[in-house]
Amino acid sequence: MSFSVKPVLTGEQAVLRPFTDDDVPVMARILADPEVVRLTGSPTEPFTLERLRSWYGSRNDQADRLDLAVVDRASGEVVGEAVLNEWDEANRNCCFRILIGPGGQNRGLGTEAVRLMTGHAFEQLGLHRVSLYVFTHNPRARRAYEKAGFVAEGVERQTLWQGGEWIDAVRMSVLAPEWAAHRGHPEADRVSSTAR
Repeated sequence: MSFSVKPVLTGEQAVLRPFTDDDVPVMARILADPEVVRLTGSPTEPFTLERLRSWYGSRNDQADRLDLAVVDRASGEVVGEAVLNEWDEANRNCCFRILIGPGGQNRGLGTEAVRLMTGHAFEQLGLHRVSLYVFTHNPRARRAYEKAGFVAEGVERQTLWQGGEWIDAVRMSVLAPEWAAHRGHPEADRVSSTAR
C-alpha cells in the first residue's frame, strides 16, 4: 500500500486527479467562498495565491496522504478537492475530507467523489477504516457520506465557534467489511466499478 501513487479516479460525473499549477486560482476562489468557509469551518482570512501555490504544488510529492482535485466531467472545471490524510499505517486507517465549491454543488459530484475516494481507500490501498468529521450545520455533506456507507459514531460537542454560536461535529466512519457490503448496493457498485 502506498499513498505516493497519485491515481486518476473516473466516475460518471466526476474525475479525481492530481493537482496542477493551473488549479491554484480556481481553488483560491473556492476557498474564499463564504458558504464553503462556513460549512467546512475553514479560516475566514483568505489564503494568498503564493501560499496556495506552495501547498497545491507540493501535494503530488506527499507519500503519507492523497490530495486530488475534483473535476466536473461535463465542463472540465475543477470544483473542489478530496483528501485522504492522517494515515495510520500500523492500523490501516486514515481520515477523509472533501470540499465542493459552488460550481459543483447540488449535482451529485460530491457524492460520487466520496464514493470514488472511499472505494480507492479500501479496494486499492487496502485500508481497514476511513473516518471523518462533519459539522452538524452541513446536512448535505452528511447525506453524501451516508450514501457511501459512513456511519455516525458520536458527536463532539461545540468544536467550532462560528457566527456567534458553537457548532457540533459528528464523527463518522466506514470499515472495509461495511464498504464491501455497501458496494453490493446497485448505485454504489455502479460508481465503484468505474474507478478502476
